[in-house]
Amino acid sequence: MPEKTFFTLIRHAHVYAPEDLGVTDFLIAGEKIAAMGSGVEAPKGAACRTVDLAGARVLPGFIDSHVHMIGGGGEGGPHTRTPELLLSKVTVCGVTTLAGLLGTDGVTRHVESLLAKARALETEGLSTYIYTGAYQLPDTPTITGSVRKDIVVIDKCIGAGEIAMSDHRSGQPSVQDYRYIAAQARVGGMISGKAGLINMHMGNGTDGLKVLFAITESGEIPKTQFLPTHMNRKRSLFEEGFAWAKAGGYIDITSGINPEDPGSEGAVKPATAVREALEAGVPLERITMSSDGNGSMPVFDAAGNPIGVGVGDEKTMFTEFRDMVEKEKLPIGQAIQVLTANVAKAMQIYPKKGTVGAGRDADFIVITEDFLLQHVWARGQQMVADGKPIVFGTFEPKE
Repeated sequence: MPEKTFFTLIRHAHVYAPEDLGVTDFLIAGEKIAAMGSGVEAPKGAACRTVDLAGARVLPGFIDSHVHMIGGGGEGGPHTRTPELLLSKVTVCGVTTLAGLLGTDGVTRHVESLLAKARALETEGLSTYIYTGAYQLPDTPTITGSVRKDIVVIDKCIGAGEIAMSDHRSGQPSVQDYRYIAAQARVGGMISGKAGLINMHMGNGTDGLKVLFAITESGEIPKTQFLPTHMNRKRSLFEEGFAWAKAGGYIDITSGINPEDPGSEGAVKPATAVREALEAGVPLERITMSSDGNGSMPVFDAAGNPIGVGVGDEKTMFTEFRDMVEKEKLPIGQAIQVLTANVAKAMQIYPKKGTVGAGRDADFIVITEDFLLQHVWARGQQMVADGKPIVFGTFEPKE
C-alpha cells in the first residue's frame, strides 16, 4: 500500500472529466484536486508522492445511486437475505460514491442500520448517502417517523427509496399515497438543500409509468423528483421511459439486469439500452445507470412464487461501461457521463462529485487501453492498485 501523504501529484493523465481534456497533470491535496494543468507542482518543500500514468485514461469514479449496503432480499425466506457490503467489493468495481437503500424487507431491515453502515463505509474511505423508506407505502419505515423530517435532520439522507411501483411486492398504494410521499420528499429536500429524490423501483406490472405521469401531470411536482429504476427490465417499460425522459424526467438503467440472466429474458441489455435511448431522441443527461448492487435478484414463476435468487454485483457497472464504448460505439465521454455526472446531478451532489477537475473531490479511476480497471482513488486515497484492493474494511480479511 502506498505511503499516505497529503499531496499526490498525478502526471501525464489522459483525463475524461467526463469531457476529453487530453493529457494533463493534477495535484491532489488531502481529499480534493487542488490544481490541474500541464506542469502543476506541489508546494515547494512539501512531501509529495508522484504517480506517472504515462497517458493512461482517468475517469471520474462511478456513482452508484442504488446499493443495498446492509443487504436486501428475503423474498424466499430468511436464508435468502443477502449479506452486508464489504469495502473492497465496492472499490474494485470503480465505485467511489454510493447511495444505500432498503428494498422489499422494511421489517427486519431498518433505516437506522442503513445509516450506520453508510457511516462505516465513509469512515473506511468512500462517500455515502442513503434513502429513507422501503418498498411499501403508506407505512414506509423511517427514523424520525416522517420522510420529510428524515431528509431534513439526517445528514446523509437525500430522499426516499426504494419505493415500489407496478410490482406485486409493493403495498399497493393509491395514486394519492405516491403523490403524498413525493411532496414530503420535495419539501424535505427544499428545506435541507438536498435532492429530495424518490428512488422508484419499477416492477413488471402492466401499469408501468402510468402513475408517475399522473402524479406529475399538473406540474406541481417536477419529474426530476423521481428516479425510476430498473427501466430496462422489460421492453415495454423501457420504451415507455422515452416519453418520460423527453418530458424532463430521468430513466435509470440497472446494470445488473441482463437478458442472459434467468428470469430476465425480456430485459434490454444495459449498454444497448443507453444506445437505443439516445437513438430514440432521449437527451443524454436524462439517462443514468446504477447496479442494484448487493441486492437479491429473485426469480419468480408465472404465479409469482420465488424459485431462485442471485445477488446483484456492482462489477456490472464497469462491464456495461466498457460495452457502451466497445460494442455500442458510444464515445468514452458520453458513456462515462451516464455513470458519473448525470447521477451526481440527479442526486444534487454535482460538481463536487461526478467530474474530475480543480476543486472537486479526488474520486477517479484509471483504466488501461484494453478497458481493464487499473487504479482507483476515493477522496484522495488510493484504494485499488493494479486491479487489486489495497485498502480493506475493518472486518475484511486482508488479501
